[in-house]
This record gives sequence, structure tokens and C-alpha cells, in this order.
Amino acid sequence: MPIDGKLRIAAVGDLHCRLGKHGNYRRLVDAVNEQGCDALLLCGDLTDHGHVDEAKLLAEALSGVRAKKIGVLGNHDFEAGKSDEICAVLAEGGIHILDGDHYELKGHMVGFAGAKGFGGGFDRATLQGFGEEGIKGFVHEAVQEALKLETALLRVDAPIKIAITHYSPVRDTVIGENPEIFPFLGSSRLSEPIDHHRPTMCFHGHAHYGTMEGRTLGGVPVYNVALPLLRRDHPDRRFFMVDIPLPEGFHAPPSERPGAVVTPADLHAEHESG
Repeated sequence: MPIDGKLRIAAVGDLHCRLGKHGNYRRLVDAVNEQGCDALLLCGDLTDHGHVDEAKLLAEALSGVRAKKIGVLGNHDFEAGKSDEICAVLAEGGIHILDGDHYELKGHMVGFAGAKGFGGGFDRATLQGFGEEGIKGFVHEAVQEALKLETALLRVDAPIKIAITHYSPVRDTVIGENPEIFPFLGSSRLSEPIDHHRPTMCFHGHAHYGTMEGRTLGGVPVYNVALPLLRRDHPDRRFFMVDIPLPEGFHAPPSERPGAVVTPADLHAEHESG
């Protein structure tokens, strides 16, 4: 449960679990527990090639995490056509995978809305659904993923609302990658429901060589927590961690709570890395 009126969130993406890597996650598990985190967010590409055995290994490796584990799948998790089986295996291991739905911690202090997302590019360079059927299909997938995120955010009824995706909703956090592949790293279509519903913050992965922090046009903080990026400057880093203040009076009985929500404007620059 939150300590000193704050909610502590750990987040990481792109673990790319493959057979033989079981011991690699012990430091992650120990650090999340030592920091007293309330939730561990997993931002896609949980497996390396989308094999069910990889998901089983990851679920076992993270079984010692005491915090709630919530995440989304990434493109690698679809590679072998076993995404449904992967979700089932992870669920058995206590990892809640979101795909257009949400999860709220006990007491409804925080709700997590998640969708994988998709590519398509950013801002004025966003791909439009015109021309060949292949282009239209690509754009349709991007639109559907944005609608999933919209639905999930709409259903969260908690003072702290957090969005989780694999693909980036903003250009800011993919800068550092080759510009030629920006359209395959995310889409501004994901930022539209984020700015409409104003979650406290958003986490994503996917862009291994991107930038850690950015913002939507509406000012919502966006964090790229791809593990290769987190470890680029700090090789021992295992996750990104942020403390979020609880609304004043939240610990009062539900009938006496002020009904306040935590918006991006309430945050302080007090995040740190594990």
C-alpha cells in the first residue's frame, strides 16, 4: 500500500525474455521489492519471439514480485501467433495483461488503462488511410488500437489514471532512433485519447534508442521505459520508478473523499530509476 501519501510505480518494457535468461530478472525482482513499489508496469515485448515457453519463464521469474503486475503485449509477443496463450500463461502467473481494458488497485486509488498501440507516424506525418488496401489496413489497425486505449481510459474510475502502451504516443520519446523508422515506433493517434482523458502519465516501450521523457500536445508526461534505453546510460538500471502524490483526503471513508483527481499539473519532478 502507498507510503507517506504517495503511490510508487515501477515501469519497464522490452524485457525480451528468452529461454536461458531466468536468472537475469532476480535483480529486477529484488529491487522492486526493496523499493516498496505498489505496482510494476510491463510495457510490452515481454517475450523475445512470442513463444509460450518464454512467457512461462518470465511469469516464473517475476513470481517473487510483491507489487501488482500489470502490462501490455508488444509486437514481439505476436511473432509466433500465440498471443492468446501468452496472455493466459502470464495471467496464471499474476500478470494482468491489458488490451483495451483497465485494472484498478484495491481501494480504487489508481487505475491502469492499457493497449498495445500501433505505428503510423506522428503529427503532420501521420499516415492516412488512402490508396492501396495494405495502407488502409495499416491505418485501420492504428485507429483500432487508439480506440482500445480510449475505451480503457474511459472506464477508469480512480483519482490516479495511468496509461500503458507498447508503441509510443508521441514523437518526443522516439527521437534518437533512425528517423526512417519513426512511423513504425508509434502514432499520434494514441495521444488523442490521452489528451482527452488526461491521465496522470503514460508509459511505453519499443523505442530502444529513443528518449526517456516527452509530453503530449496537451502536456501529459510520457515515459519511454524500454530496458535497453534505461540501461544505456546506467547499465545497472532495471526499471524506471516514479512517486505519485495521492489526492488530499483520499484515506478518508469513500463518502467523505473530495473527489479530486491527480493531473499532470500535480506532479513534481521527483522520479528516479531502480
